Amino acid sequence: MVELKTLNLKVGHGIEGDINADPISPRQVLIVRYEDILDLSIKPGELRENIVVTGIEFDNFIPGSLLNFESGAAIRLTFHCEPCKRIVHLVESLKSIQGKRGILGVVIKSGKIQVGSNFQVQANKFPALSENPYQRFLNFIIKIPSGKVVTYKQIIKGMGVDNSYLRAIPTYLKKTSATNYPVHRILNSKGHLINYVNQQKNKLENEGVRVLSEADLLSNLNKFFVDIKDYLWEDDTIYLE
Repeated sequence: MVELKTLNLKVGHGIEGDINADPISPRQVLIVRYEDILDLSIKPGELRENIVVTGIEFDNFIPGSLLNFESGAAIRLTFHCEPCKRIVHLVESLKSIQGKRGILGVVIKSGKIQVGSNFQVQANKFPALSENPYQRFLNFIIKIPSGKVVTYKQIIKGMGVDNSYLRAIPTYLKKTSATNYPVHRILNSKGHLINYVNQQKNKLENEGVRVLSEADLLSNLNKFFVDIKDYLWEDDTIYLE
């Protein structure tokens, strides 16, 4: 973390120069209220936030709000940043910081902001994203269009969760496999089809996706896969509206 006087916010990216910037992530920016960290006796920066703001009423600092800066830059607030072990040493308990850990956001208009910049808040400008990762998983996969595929890694980014959630994706898929959600459009990170997704090969082929096979000499089986570069779904506008 580096303290800066000016930040360049970029649509379809996040903060210029940020190693975590990603076009499809709903957590491009973490914003905290100065009033909250003051109440908790936490110094600015210790929560690993990107921006500290002051003057927003607690009731208006909510997921779904829009921050409009005087430069023209704008940030959509998406969902609360979850308290985690990284900050446990800063508070008496994680429960004490619930709802005050900051709110994540997506840059929806480019522009520079600096220390002292003025801004306006529009509450409830957008739908709030669910605080439940599984629900964000569902909300993300229903956006995948017919004839396109995504990988586990894309889902992790699109959900806005840590890479440790890669282990949860198979569980989510099994939980969802009996529903009408398009889980057949999900591949593992190498582009292979997933054994426990029902009729995945047939469903993909019916949508015009070419499914290939490769021989597995160790198990004497054919592994089915998709050439990702031909069918990968990429859309950096999913959280802009």
